[in-house]
Amino acid sequence: MWVISRRQQRDEKIARLKQGDSAFAESLELIRLIKRDIEKEHLEVICEETASGCWFIPKNRSKTS
Repeated sequence: MWVISRRQQRDEKIARLKQGDSAFAESLELIRLIKRDIEKEHLEVICEETASGCWFIPKNRSKTS
């Protein structure tokens, strides 16, 4: 079984957001870390919390289809 640190998961999800992709997190700890980095890096992101976790959706998607 692979164990990935919360910080590594956070870094991967923040990188996705910077590329214009959405990211999803389930654990409260990971959600907290992502929100902290979003504020620190001044990213414009919509946070939609659901019963199963939180979606992070970039407001300005730089990625084109």
